[in-house]
Amino acid sequence: MGLAETTPALPPAQVRRTAAVTVGLLMGVWVIDYIDRVMMAVALPFIGAEFSLTKTEQGWLITVFSIVYLLCQVPGGILADRYGARRQLMVSLVLWSVFTALTGLAWGLVSLLVIRALFGVGQGLFPGASFKAMAERTTPEARGRAAGSMLASNQLGAGVAPLIVAPLILVLGWKHTFWVTAAAGVVIGFLLWKMLPPPLPAHLNGSDRTGRHAVPFSDVLRSASVWKFAALFCATNMLGYGMMTWVPSYLLEERGISLIGTGILSAIPSLVMCASTFAGGWLFDRYFHDRARLYVIPLLLVTAALLVLMLRAETAAGFTVYQTLALAVAGLSTMGILGMPFRALPPAVIGSGMGVVNVGGQIAGVLAPVLMGALVDRFSYAAAFGLLIATTVLGALIAVIVPQRPEQFTLATKETV
Repeated sequence: MGLAETTPALPPAQVRRTAAVTVGLLMGVWVIDYIDRVMMAVALPFIGAEFSLTKTEQGWLITVFSIVYLLCQVPGGILADRYGARRQLMVSLVLWSVFTALTGLAWGLVSLLVIRALFGVGQGLFPGASFKAMAERTTPEARGRAAGSMLASNQLGAGVAPLIVAPLILVLGWKHTFWVTAAAGVVIGFLLWKMLPPPLPAHLNGSDRTGRHAVPFSDVLRSASVWKFAALFCATNMLGYGMMTWVPSYLLEERGISLIGTGILSAIPSLVMCASTFAGGWLFDRYFHDRARLYVIPLLLVTAALLVLMLRAETAAGFTVYQTLALAVAGLSTMGILGMPFRALPPAVIGSGMGVVNVGGQIAGVLAPVLMGALVDRFSYAAAFGLLIATTVLGALIAVIVPQRPEQFTLATKETV
């Protein structure tokens, strides 16, 4: 008698409800996650002015977080696979809320660097746990759309953040603004603890398909597929981190836009990218499920072309229009880049596997802020945004070698491409 026969069946409505509640809660946490990250970018000009920081030093405030966040990805995924997602989600939320609040108490560059590094520990434990929580509470057939929704919430947070943070900074000052968002993290953490449903049975979430033997983490590390997607995520994530970090400063300093105007113009591209990420998940699942390259490569090349037009824009409005179009097209590619490994990895190692893939994306978070800051100090904002054009084209080139179908994505060291 098989597992599916011995385990009481759940009504389909309960399976769907479990997935919907899980996705909704995780989206809420990811939104707060990105508000807390983007808030630093919006506040950078004011922090820089108060502590007399160069652009390179301001870039390091983003990069030090990204370094620690990167280093926590794989350990966070391993811990989630070993001990479960729910407890780790709560630990992560508590830690990052505490260090968000402490950011408002900083007294100089060194204290800011230390606090932002510890903030990176709190947030670094979250992605692996969130992927694990979703894998435990969704069926394999629904997992691609669920992942697309969760990933789209990143851009929703990035888009909402300037609209919330800019007025708060204007009214309360940058230090008090960090305290307000820390309180929001506590609230969403309480809701997550109370409302997160229990995992689905193994025969529904697919965790019985890995057999009785655990998949060793060494197999994940040796997988060429995992590292190809990590490299692709690194190249393409430079765009998001670069825009998130330096567009607010560019609009304030180079274009002379007011703080509220900067918040609005910074929000529009991210909100549009949020919508296009949802749409891209549907397009990818429906038409390009087994043809990832045909989907991703043209989108990345079009994105690069739109970034060139963005650099040539003569007005702030023109800059924002082309930035919005570029991020909208980039958003369509998100599911092709991250949906495949999330759908194909065995649930037993999905936390650690996606942790490795996410390491690639966070290398971009380490490099983009400080490299672009140095380019602004040495040359200009045009040179800094030019770097994003180059990395987007690099992403299209890397996409040539990634697996196109789930059966090509394996934990073995060899696979067809």
